[in-house]
Amino acid sequence: MKKVSAIAVVIGAILFTPIAAFANSLVATSPMSGATLQSAPSAITVTTEIALMDAGNEISVTDPTGVRVDDGALTIDGVNAVIGLKQLVKTGIYTVNYSLLAENDIPLIGKFTFNFAEPTVIATTAPAPTNAPTPSGNNLGTTIFVLGLLAAAIVVTVALSLYARKLYRDR
Repeated sequence: MKKVSAIAVVIGAILFTPIAAFANSLVATSPMSGATLQSAPSAITVTTEIALMDAGNEISVTDPTGVRVDDGALTIDGVNAVIGLKQLVKTGIYTVNYSLLAENDIPLIGKFTFNFAEPTVIATTAPAPTNAPTPSGNNLGTTIFVLGLLAAAIVVTVALSLYARKLYRDR
């Protein structure tokens, strides 16, 4: 009887241990993906849902001809990754490639583009702080996963109870 109780405790501890049930995702970019800009930005900001690690992150920005125009100075501040830009001088579509790492998560890899329409006078603007929306946590996949774990725990608990009852009666 004690052996079955110990097994039930171990299985319960395994099933009810908190597990990270979501992966990092992109929340916002500045400039916004697909935006057309009349003034050149001085930096690119990528905002994620989960705080980023200080090392291992990469962001590169290329102009319409494929030449890198970022200054290579990547700064990580919690969920924000910011990379400075050199002066943008070519009109066209700029591509931002990113590979971002969060603790205990797979890399968030992707790209987005923005269009720079060169004005007659090139002017840079200081980056404005971005107010990223707070994740609501209403993720359907996460909810289904948690409910599935709960259902599995109930099934295991009932099965262990029936097994324990059978063992107790067979004594």
